[in-house]
Amino acid sequence: MNHKLSLPLMRVPRVFALLAEPRALFGVVVLLALAIVALAAPTLAPHLPNEQDLVNTLLPPMWVEGGMASFPLGTDALGQCILSRLIYGAQVTVIIATVAPLGAAALGCLLALVAGYCGGVVDWVILRVVDVWMSFPAIVLALVLMVVLEPSLTNVIIAIVLADWTRFCRIIRSEVVVLRRREYVAAARIAGARHWQVIVRDIVPGILPMLISLISIEMGVAVVAEAILSFVGRSVQADVPTWGTMVADGLQNVFSSQWGLILPVLCLVVTVLATTMLGDGLRRSADPRLLGRGNKKGAQ
Repeated sequence: MNHKLSLPLMRVPRVFALLAEPRALFGVVVLLALAIVALAAPTLAPHLPNEQDLVNTLLPPMWVEGGMASFPLGTDALGQCILSRLIYGAQVTVIIATVAPLGAAALGCLLALVAGYCGGVVDWVILRVVDVWMSFPAIVLALVLMVVLEPSLTNVIIAIVLADWTRFCRIIRSEVVVLRRREYVAAARIAGARHWQVIVRDIVPGILPMLISLISIEMGVAVVAEAILSFVGRSVQADVPTWGTMVADGLQNVFSSQWGLILPVLCLVVTVLATTMLGDGLRRSADPRLLGRGNKKGAQ
């Protein structure tokens, strides 16, 4: 019965097709560099993130007149090294961008598989829950949850997962409904395969390309959500540097020094751009129709 697995597995992204996509390659390089910076933060950062130098406040970067080599990207209003805080802030960003999308994907896909495969009343109930849940803006729901919960990295992840699981559930459920009607799924059932076997062997491989693409896009959504939560002071503990907190601090002193605002915003933009391009590249490498278009253009 190997033919049952051949069709869905054909949709799994191919490594060589992925490497041929400049968008995906850019996203992988940027995110990998971000992960390395986060892991090596104690070594790369010239100062401790909360170390203050009240004599040298609101310094510009070292290449601007008035800057100092000991503070390569300048300092904030408390004399804290902006570069060091950006580097340590990458730790929170990497954890959020890795764990939160996986949690949202796990919860959303589980309900999507149940709804799409079972159909009927079960499908109707889950879709109604999704409709009600999506009536609340995701970031507002996450903010409400963080008002109830204590500020911590774990609670931020929980809030983002509970706010964004519906995105996965709705899209993946549609894919499951399509795959459930395929001939190889019917053949598996006729051959005596149990429902869980059909789901694991035939349905799950078919949704993997879409799932991987959604996770990569959700990484950027999670980063922005955490930045907004930390901007309003409802994210991690106050002594943990985050890019959103740096944006809030920089906004207070934007007329005295713009660098404290520009640099963390730039980090957020590049990170979100990398996740978006990675998702687009994964989708193109996973979709045979898009691969075919690319091959035709190359031939011409």
